[in-house]
Amino acid sequence: MTRTRPALSWRRIAEGRLFFPLAILAIILLFDLAFDPAFFRLEIIDGHLYGSPVDIVRNGSTVMLLAIGMTLVIATGGVDLSVGAVMAISASVAAILINPDFLELSRDAAYTFTPLPLVIVLTLVVATICGLWNGILVAYWNIQPMVATLILMIAGRGIAQLLTSGTRIQIFYEPYAYLGNGWIVVPVSLFIVGAVFVVAWLATRRTALGMFIESVGINARSSFYSGINEKRVKLVAYMFCGLCAGMAGLVASSNIRTSDANNIGLNLELDAILAVVIGGTALGAGGRFSLLASIVGALVIQAITTSMYAVGVPANALLAIKGLVVVAVILLLSAQFREVVGRLGTRRSKTA
Repeated sequence: MTRTRPALSWRRIAEGRLFFPLAILAIILLFDLAFDPAFFRLEIIDGHLYGSPVDIVRNGSTVMLLAIGMTLVIATGGVDLSVGAVMAISASVAAILINPDFLELSRDAAYTFTPLPLVIVLTLVVATICGLWNGILVAYWNIQPMVATLILMIAGRGIAQLLTSGTRIQIFYEPYAYLGNGWIVVPVSLFIVGAVFVVAWLATRRTALGMFIESVGINARSSFYSGINEKRVKLVAYMFCGLCAGMAGLVASSNIRTSDANNIGLNLELDAILAVVIGGTALGAGGRFSLLASIVGALVIQAITTSMYAVGVPANALLAIKGLVVVAVILLLSAQFREVVGRLGTRRSKTA
């Protein structure tokens, strides 16, 4: 006797973590399609895949990297406002390692003072130390996450400017630029995002780490009495968030081929937080999380930005219009709206 699986109800689909982020992304993309019928046109030029959807994913790679690390931090009940500043620090460290004599820039595309693998490793170590600092303040000194990370958010760009003496270091080393500008049919930055996502997913879904993070986010005290070292779990989350910010800094600086301490990562911490919230992870409450939903949330943020440029919104009005759209998106993600959608689905199933 064979068992038949029950059909998925509309309510179960609507309650899924990926449903609303994907639905919002689809609405934005359909708006783009209505505005530009050639929006989804893809073409291969010199072995590279080009098109507006590819641009959205490519330009959103830094936010996706930040969102992966931010998801774990928010899932523990915290937040990290310093990821943009950590990106700036990482870019400055990488530029100095490539060319310590930055006041006498070498324009040789094959020149680097430090081998590229060592540049990447040392830069990521510095970024992880920044995350370690935030984790110690939050987990062991019991400082509120917003206040603790605000310290590095404010001081981080000053540190980055001190490292570079307030100058923008041009990076001419071509292999480094490959991180943000390289292509293997699709942009190389997408492979970096994929690798970080796989590592984070395996660590949180194939080990007990993910369960520990959700437990600490739901109730840290109960987790402690259950034998979970909640301080160490928070520390690991902030360190990994710093690591992701360092990787995003490498991608961003290699993309523009300079270490711009003033602009690299500017306001991206807000985009990362919004991406995680759109992905369904509760800000301030912690608990259950979905890395894939956060990735979709990052694509939503980037799609909004791309749509605004496509419509012709001026750059000085972009943040205001983007803020209004984000408010609408957050309202759509509210529990009240989800309940309304679930009830509509239930009524349709009863009348069918």
